[in-house]
Amino acid sequence: MERDALIIDAVRSPRAKGKENGALHKVHPQRILAQVLEGLRTRVGFDSADVDDVIMGCGSGSGDHAMDIARMAALDAGWSLDAPGVTLNRFCGSGQQSVNFAAMAVLAGHQDLVIGGGIESMSRPTSLHVDGFTANNKHLFEKYPMVAQGISADLIATVEGFSRRQCDELGVDSQTRAAAALAEGRFDRSLVTIRHDDGTVALDHEEFPRPGTTLADLEKLSPSFEKLGAMVLDGQTLSVDQTALLSYPGYDRIEHVHHAGNSSGVVDGASAVLIASPDYAKAHGLRARGRIVMSAVAGTEPVIMLTAPGPAAERCLQKAGMTWDDIDLFEINEAFAAVVLKFLKDTGVSWDKVNVNGGAMALGHPIGATGGMLIGTALDELERRDKEFALIAMCTGGGMGTATIIQRV
Repeated sequence: MERDALIIDAVRSPRAKGKENGALHKVHPQRILAQVLEGLRTRVGFDSADVDDVIMGCGSGSGDHAMDIARMAALDAGWSLDAPGVTLNRFCGSGQQSVNFAAMAVLAGHQDLVIGGGIESMSRPTSLHVDGFTANNKHLFEKYPMVAQGISADLIATVEGFSRRQCDELGVDSQTRAAAALAEGRFDRSLVTIRHDDGTVALDHEEFPRPGTTLADLEKLSPSFEKLGAMVLDGQTLSVDQTALLSYPGYDRIEHVHHAGNSSGVVDGASAVLIASPDYAKAHGLRARGRIVMSAVAGTEPVIMLTAPGPAAERCLQKAGMTWDDIDLFEINEAFAAVVLKFLKDTGVSWDKVNVNGGAMALGHPIGATGGMLIGTALDELERRDKEFALIAMCTGGGMGTATIIQRV
């Protein structure tokens, strides 16, 4: 039996502003994901009873996102009761990990038709009742005093010497590239219109980008995490910055360079990627658009937290027997500008091949959904440019990174 993990199709919702005035705030996240799942089924024409699993990433997992949202969304979509679902959390890499697990299941021969992707309605936050990444575990906090990701991003910039200007230039580039992509309709193929329960359109386009953003605009913004860094949280004796610097004693202060213009946007959205075995695709007349070549995950130091996209990508390339030069396009999630700058510095990859249609600084980062979105975006762009290979990598909480290599077929 031939073993391959074919990408049949990839779709997503538009990204909405993750605030109460955002277009998707009043649409329950189960409904958003359900409409994306049904949009995928309608486009491809598969029988939902054939779906071996719906694997969805979600960074929250509480409130409206609780109770295994993958299964609940499949039920809400009206799919066959035979279609199960499971929800996982690898922080920001959850959606990408879901697609990678779907591919693994198909490659192992355990399943033939699996959907990976994710969901996050960031306009509907729910208290997690914990003190941060260590989840009230004082023993773990003493070993690794993990802080908010914005502080970690500023710590990367401090350690690596990235300036506010460099981060702002990347933010402007992201907006400029996204504006060009939107003007040319490069995302249109993948978008599923999201509707209210009464059938009226809630959102059919990207809501978050700010086209025309300039360096002068970003220079007016104050650092977002400077005040947080100076705070002494309940039960602590050191400020947040001082706590982070316990792991980096060679530095006496953190340079705060990130703000809303050079950090990922808070948005709502969902994604879904259909993975099939060659046997299933052939038997049901499904034409593949691509395939999963390899995937990998890596861990790095968890206080600085966001430095693992490079190591994950390098491990993925090694396992695939490929080099950086074999990759035509890269999607490196723009969680913060310093994350991408660190990737470029460590790998030597040209910025001209990275995030060519803009990234999360312009379009937003709906935590659990982003990985599936980036895989779909990369596949669309490979087709548009008549290229073959793309590598997608993301940083995640806890000092991890996820990576996937896809091939257009």
